[in-house]
Amino acid sequence: MKILLIGGTGIISTAVSKALLKEGHELWLINRGSRNQVLPDGAHYIIGDINDTTAMEKALEGMHFDCVADFIVQKPEQITRDYSLFSGKTSQYIFISSASAYQKPLSCYEITESTPLYNPYWDYAQNKIACEQELTAIYRKTGFPITIIRPSHTYDEYNVPLCMTGWNGCYSVIKRIREERPVIIPGDGTSLWTLTHNSDFARAFLGIAGNPHALGEAVNITSDEVMTWNQIYTTIADILQVPLHPFYVSSLFLHQAGPYDFKSCLLGERVQTAVFKNDKLKRLVPGFQAAVPFRDGIRTTLQNLLSDRQLQAEDPIFDSWCDSVITSLNQAAAAVKSAYPTCI
Repeated sequence: MKILLIGGTGIISTAVSKALLKEGHELWLINRGSRNQVLPDGAHYIIGDINDTTAMEKALEGMHFDCVADFIVQKPEQITRDYSLFSGKTSQYIFISSASAYQKPLSCYEITESTPLYNPYWDYAQNKIACEQELTAIYRKTGFPITIIRPSHTYDEYNVPLCMTGWNGCYSVIKRIREERPVIIPGDGTSLWTLTHNSDFARAFLGIAGNPHALGEAVNITSDEVMTWNQIYTTIADILQVPLHPFYVSSLFLHQAGPYDFKSCLLGERVQTAVFKNDKLKRLVPGFQAAVPFRDGIRTTLQNLLSDRQLQAEDPIFDSWCDSVITSLNQAAAAVKSAYPTCI
């Protein structure tokens, strides 16, 4: 197939690009060129700004693709832009949406593609919903050959998936675990969560791309492995060969204690239960099964993180903030307990 990816070098799309090249597809990418070195040889690049529609129309003149997939769309007007650019130029247009768009809180813990889209906590999810609505309206009006993919929390061989981090990413939390210091886990760590390795996402994507049965459909791509956040953090600690010292804090308190916008990513996603029914995916891609258990995938990720200093971004502000939250709550608990020393 001749496939065009807009983006193509992010956590999810890098795995897709590599898988397409490995399978011998003709891969084209539109991006700014800042990370193309992460990909193997063989891809064709259109370097530029996708928002420069005049330049893009010129670059795409006379071209037709079996599939175009946009990994970076965030706003409905960008959907309109893509329709203008690719109408008549592709046999399938894939929009990478997000499972964060699903109803929060859920009325049923199992998520299917028919679960309502509603997230009052997170503007990222609200924008994805608006994009889906715009794209669906275009499809119903024009027949533009669309497919919507909704991934959930997807990780790769360099980024550790955690419930919460500071601005500099995962390393500060991993360092706290290694040093056997308390690690904040929102809530009580018992909500159910689904993590998907990007190589599994890529395998599913290859089965959706160019698939006529996927036209007009929305489909989840996630693993079937379900864990609590306690299990996720304990698995990480086990691989690091240290005991885990969890410190549980309510999500709302974490948001109120700032400076981080944890209301969006916690109440809007990660402390909500996420268990996915992937029946539609398996119907569209017969035989698909996520192949990378979290314990195996995260072992490689941790090995890469701890062997490459460039990946170890220190975050002293987040580290200090965690200590302050823990100390403050311990002091508050002690103060209340001392005020009520006995209960008869």
